Amino acid sequence: MTDIPPSTQSRDYQENEFIQAVGDVMTSVAPVMEKAPEYRRHGIVERLVEPERIITFRVPWMDDMGRVRVNRGFRIEMNSAIGPYKGGLRFHPSVNQSILKFLAFEHVFKNALTTLPLGGGAGGSDFEPKGKSDGEVMRFCQSFMAELFRHIGANTDVPEGDIGVGSREIGYLFGMYRKLRNQFTGVLTGKGLGWGGSLIRPEAAGFGCVYFAARMLATRSDGLSGKTCLISGSGNVAQATARKLIEMGAHVVTFSDSSGHIFDDQGIDAEKLEFVKHLKNVRRGRISEYIDQYAHAVFTPAAPEQPSNPLWQHRAQCVFPCATQNEINKQDAYHLINNNIKLVCEGASMPCTLEARDIFLDKGILYAPSKAANAGGVAVSGLEMTQNRIRLNWLGEEVDNRLKIIMKGIHDTCLAAAEAYDRPGNYFLGANIAGFVKVADAMLDQGVI
Repeated sequence: MTDIPPSTQSRDYQENEFIQAVGDVMTSVAPVMEKAPEYRRHGIVERLVEPERIITFRVPWMDDMGRVRVNRGFRIEMNSAIGPYKGGLRFHPSVNQSILKFLAFEHVFKNALTTLPLGGGAGGSDFEPKGKSDGEVMRFCQSFMAELFRHIGANTDVPEGDIGVGSREIGYLFGMYRKLRNQFTGVLTGKGLGWGGSLIRPEAAGFGCVYFAARMLATRSDGLSGKTCLISGSGNVAQATARKLIEMGAHVVTFSDSSGHIFDDQGIDAEKLEFVKHLKNVRRGRISEYIDQYAHAVFTPAAPEQPSNPLWQHRAQCVFPCATQNEINKQDAYHLINNNIKLVCEGASMPCTLEARDIFLDKGILYAPSKAANAGGVAVSGLEMTQNRIRLNWLGEEVDNRLKIIMKGIHDTCLAAAEAYDRPGNYFLGANIAGFVKVADAMLDQGVI
């Protein structure tokens, strides 16, 4: 078994999320290391787990009352062996170095799976956009970019949105970058359609997740039509996941946010989804307001002190966790198993704990890890970068078709890698091995740097 390097354990022991992400990959690639001793000889693992660069900076900004506030900004540039750093910016009070290192580490392998020439990175701030005025968000974003612009570029590091960073924030960030650099380049993805964005980009992570799930079910001569589906979250990924599931004939019954979750046993159709999108994207309201519009639905408040999340106690066949990391724990996993689920497809980054993941694998559930299942977002980000370089915009149908091809390729690559190491059908193992080998081989080719 390949262990977490001792240097990482001693220096980063307090970074729980990062240690979890590293342990996931290192456990999976043990058979690869046995077959390819050159990886060990050239210190591939030790180099992979150490970021190439960690940037930390203060972000001073002024609120609407004229008071100066100070937040902390980060950018983790993890690995650029196969291309410029690529990964999200997250604005949320929970942001710290451990979470961003785990996200950057995941992006290294996720981006490698897309077959696009992209490295891995992540960044953000402990700033909370929720409850702030547009002016406050703009001033914060401008201050954040006033430092970040020194470290990013179309051929160096290309951030995108993540939790708390939507079209509004990307707009403010890009505007400040353009002013500081006097350049109009593809330095950020997720831009507006009128100024360098790509069709399908906002929906890409959710659409890709559903395309991946459909491929998984097809290996068992099954499909999504008629399946009851649980979705956590109500942001961009959750909305797009729901839209594609509805289009494919599935029965979506839940959404959630930090206040709790709604359960609609009649099913969330296209009209109800439009209400959720307006509620969350325009009004920036809470998901509890869903029951004001649809009285038959039930809202259950969040209870973080409880050992399990009641959202995962509803009966369903397919589960799409699209909220945040470690949202499905051991007890949640047993609730889902007892309700005879068939598939878990991760729309968020690492939403299952180690214990939950092992339960799903042991029980033979179709389980898609986030680095494979939600790679659609970064895949279309890469396509947006391509469109920016050639100064063209592809039609939505063309982008969507390319996304389907990429997700099929990721699915098939994961299956092939798992088969090659005598673990047929294990997407978790296959995704980690395939991503690791691609990055490790590039690092070998480029020498010890």
